[in-house]
Amino acid sequence: MNNYIHYLDLTEEVADTLKSNTPIVALESSIITHGIPYPYNLETTIELLDIIRKNGATPAIIAIIDGRIKIGLDIHEIKFLAQSNKLLKISKRDIPYAIAMKKSGGTTVASTIIFSEIAGINVFATGGIGGVHKGGESSFDVSADLIELANTNIAVVCSGAKSVLDIGLTLEKLETYGVPVLGYKTNEFPSFYTRESGYSVDYKVNSSFEIAKIMKTKWDLDLKGAIIIANPIPSEFELPNIKLNEVIDCAISESIEKNIKGRELTPFLLEKVKILTNGESLKSNIELIKSNTLLACKIATEYIKIN
Repeated sequence: MNNYIHYLDLTEEVADTLKSNTPIVALESSIITHGIPYPYNLETTIELLDIIRKNGATPAIIAIIDGRIKIGLDIHEIKFLAQSNKLLKISKRDIPYAIAMKKSGGTTVASTIIFSEIAGINVFATGGIGGVHKGGESSFDVSADLIELANTNIAVVCSGAKSVLDIGLTLEKLETYGVPVLGYKTNEFPSFYTRESGYSVDYKVNSSFEIAKIMKTKWDLDLKGAIIIANPIPSEFELPNIKLNEVIDCAISESIEKNIKGRELTPFLLEKVKILTNGESLKSNIELIKSNTLLACKIATEYIKIN
């Protein structure tokens, strides 16, 4: 952990799990602070903790609170993040400021996987990764998630990239960075709220054991970087693709009119999609992260067995 040890707080549960080399699953906290509104964020987080523990693993929600990097949160810290307004959304660039100024906030995919690797956590569950925004070829609006995925040894279970992004350009970037994209029981890369995107994954895998073998092989060969496991949203919770495309186009048009950019763009678009779908997208978001968390538990368990 080097110098990070001076800034890092592990819960006793997480510390014991890492010492005993038993399954552990990381979760980001920006889902709590920026992705899901109160009280659904609190209810969903408690459900995720329950899913992980019932499946034989230890949960490690990662956040920064009062300038301390937290690996694992207690219920009081979870409630603080869920109920507080104007918390920071902390990506890699925000880490020094948040720590030095003793700020609090939710960690994105990029910062969560950085801290996960430092702590020694190999598996991370999220909703969807960031990527290249629509029009990114001219705006250069590309998520820091992609660069960190290229440089961090972790398995990321997600339902693809967020639907508001340019899926094709996002996959091109992942290919350039050498990040393998595995489809869990699918040949098609999912698009967050929907099971299809029109783009293929690199390889289809049919079991958590296969995924664990690929993880071990990649890192044994010192091929640095993450592995994306694309797990489609359960079919009963996906949104109709045609309607969703219309909604996303409308949300993007409004973001352009209001000149919303940078870190504010994705939360704005997701909130607008929620409004335009009468809350259906929120329900889908919650169900897909639960599904991803369950799969992450299975992968973490298999990886411990063979590593």
